[in-house]
Amino acid sequence: MSRTVTRRGLLGTAAGAAGAAALPPSAGAKPAPRRRAPRRTDVVVVGAGLAGLRAALDVVAAGRSVVVLEARDRVGGRLLNHALGEGEVIEVGGQWVGPTQDVLLGLARELGVDTFPTYDQGSYLYAAGGRRERYSPTGPLGPVPPDLLGAPEAFLAIAQLDQMAATVPVEAPWKAPRAAEWDSQTFETWKLANAHTPGARLLLDLAIEAVWACEPRDVSLLHVLAYIRGAGPAGGGGSLNRLINTAGGAQEQRFVGGSQRIVLGLAERLGKRRVKLGSPVRRVVQRKGSVDVVCDTATWRARSVVVTAPPAVTASIDWEPWLPADRAQLLQRFPQGNAIKCQAVYDEPFWRADGLAGQVTSDADPVRITFDNSPPDGRPGVLLGFIEGHAARVWARRSAADRKAAVLRCFADFFGDRASRPKAYVEMDWSAERWTRGCYVGFTPPGVLLDFGEAIRRPHQRVHWAGAETATVWNGYMDGALRSGSRAAAEALGDLA
Repeated sequence: MSRTVTRRGLLGTAAGAAGAAALPPSAGAKPAPRRRAPRRTDVVVVGAGLAGLRAALDVVAAGRSVVVLEARDRVGGRLLNHALGEGEVIEVGGQWVGPTQDVLLGLARELGVDTFPTYDQGSYLYAAGGRRERYSPTGPLGPVPPDLLGAPEAFLAIAQLDQMAATVPVEAPWKAPRAAEWDSQTFETWKLANAHTPGARLLLDLAIEAVWACEPRDVSLLHVLAYIRGAGPAGGGGSLNRLINTAGGAQEQRFVGGSQRIVLGLAERLGKRRVKLGSPVRRVVQRKGSVDVVCDTATWRARSVVVTAPPAVTASIDWEPWLPADRAQLLQRFPQGNAIKCQAVYDEPFWRADGLAGQVTSDADPVRITFDNSPPDGRPGVLLGFIEGHAARVWARRSAADRKAAVLRCFADFFGDRASRPKAYVEMDWSAERWTRGCYVGFTPPGVLLDFGEAIRRPHQRVHWAGAETATVWNGYMDGALRSGSRAAAEALGDLA
């Protein structure tokens, strides 16, 4: 099953409506309705994901009025639960939380949303080069795939990347001492120069695909290093292993009842009257001292605006005055990743009885990474497989039936024939989501941070930018989205001072 939101949202223009209004009414036609006066509020927030709801609550806490305009018919953005029945859910969007993601963990505690450990007991599987081998995730170096040449070389490369990342300022990666060199090459170029065994190159490829849902040839080395630097405490200390590992890493914990409970809790605090669903923003017009935000349901006049949508989506809003040249150029060069999240549901997690943790590292097509995604009590059993990067681009063009068959074939190769017979199958292609246009996060190709990076958070007069892509700490993650919402709210409140 593929879920696609069809409600109109942040993409599109007001040209169709404007053109129709300019035509003389035909005989017998109803006269055009009178244009209503703008509704007023101190701050308009565009987008009801984590960043938008956090920003709105900060505005309310400061004693100011706010309205949140959301294109979808739900809150949550890239967070979305899927009911399995009998009170159990899985997430078809973002789901994990790990150490140093303190803002997200603190908010979950406030809202009474508990966490539980991602299932990580038993052996991992390394399925590459025609081999299928078990290995332990609990050694002194963590999970080390059984490739005697490739794994050590990959670990050395990761250590080198961490050292390079330590020199990158998270607030301004383009100011790193070697920024010009690193932003003039893709990660692929660096990988080929620094990893020479097929096994090491495969593991580095999988790291890029798993974190950014793109290919090493797509993404700037400087972007990767900035992302690594931000994957840790606010003062620094990020590491690639923290991004890719389960124990001690970004995949360590899950939320009881699903991650969408976090945004639902924020929306409940904010109140229904402040959140306008089905309200895609078409146009933003700035005048002296105010901003008009035009959506399908109303026009809102505010003194400040916070926009939280992914950069690629905000490019399709009609801006007046038009965006500065460097901001417009940035948006042209800031794509989203490609990820299809595929989950098969079974009566029980049968792989556990075979001593397997459900986690696979593979060179298979189309699924190269898997997890045990079962609910806390282990019933039902859920296998999660990701189709990412190039594979997602290819398989998105094939039928849902072909995709399901290919995913289940991979699961059966990894875990045995029983995996080919699930009682349910759920997939989510985030590239087909109109108001997201891809996951997990936006990324920058070579040259973008160096030439246009300064525009990523710079306000456009009274418009302020938030969202996971704008975060400096835990960029691309739920924790980073929350941090970005608070930063942008503080900027918007400054407009009101």
